[in-house]
Amino acid sequence: MSERWNAITERAKSHILILDGAMGTMLQRQSLEEEDFRGDRFADWALPLKGDNDLLSLTKPEAVAKVHDAYLEAGADLIETNSFNATAISQADYGLQDHAGEIAAAAAKVARQCADEWTRKTPDKPRAVLGSIGPLNKTLSISPKVEDPGFRDVTFDEVKETYRGQIDAMFDNVDALLIETIFDTLNAKAAILAAQEAFDAHGEEKPILISGTITDRSGRTLSGQTPEAFWLSVKHAKPFAIGLNCALGADEMRPHIVAISKAADCRILAFPNAGLPNAFGEYDQTPDEMQAQLKPWAEEGYVNILGGCCGTTPDHIRAIAKAVEATKPHMPPQITPTLRLSGLEPFQIAVNA
Repeated sequence: MSERWNAITERAKSHILILDGAMGTMLQRQSLEEEDFRGDRFADWALPLKGDNDLLSLTKPEAVAKVHDAYLEAGADLIETNSFNATAISQADYGLQDHAGEIAAAAAKVARQCADEWTRKTPDKPRAVLGSIGPLNKTLSISPKVEDPGFRDVTFDEVKETYRGQIDAMFDNVDALLIETIFDTLNAKAAILAAQEAFDAHGEEKPILISGTITDRSGRTLSGQTPEAFWLSVKHAKPFAIGLNCALGADEMRPHIVAISKAADCRILAFPNAGLPNAFGEYDQTPDEMQAQLKPWAEEGYVNILGGCCGTTPDHIRAIAKAVEATKPHMPPQITPTLRLSGLEPFQIAVNA
């Protein structure tokens, strides 16, 4: 484990760590056009590339660095690489599957440079880089064909290998891995296995953070699990933190964070959206409104890491950081050892004394 991460772990004992906010929201504010995504290298690419935000780490890295710097200035302890879709499977939508590793490596390098510069500026507040590993645009648990529930257009090994390529590409420039926005737990398990294989190959283990997505008010992931069942499915990874992000605003996410904080014996991570989207798909919740909803989570002892997902900006992160700067972090509960299993819901066999 790196000295940088050791410093973060030490800080986490007394502070709620601050994660950054939405990368896509801030890139959109830069009004980038097709030529910005293409750069010189992909000027003649046959497919449209606008919208492939990960590619900007290669073709316009200064735009990505601008976002990282804004979040670091706002108080983020942790920033995510611009690599959410930097896998061969996801980049195939743009015909860039053969460049996925290069994109992931470039994203990690940009984030590393920004984090190191801010650590030099504020040595009392170390900054670290999380390698962002997104959920993919293909799922192992759900058929893409309504008429054929058993059909899958990707295998577990293919998912594992695409994640392995992404992790290997980022490995030298990230402090930890964030497997995030998980709607399919089987995809997450493939990412965990890919990470463990990468650790063996590189001769170095890095911390893993895991963040699922409760897709609506049903309180379940898209593949059907409750927060507690999701935790039991991935706890073998021994994550530094587990939590939830995306899909919901803070108010809607709260009961699910409470549930997972009572079930998990590790740190708790949360980065909700800036409220729910309006009729135009935009997020209207202001920084003051969002921090007012999140501050009680900290005061009541539910979280260790707070940040923002869709619609959040440096102003949101600044407001959250200020609201919780003097609040003690969540203390994981002592969980009595017993047999716990997970399907769509948790199942526990209690042993009577």
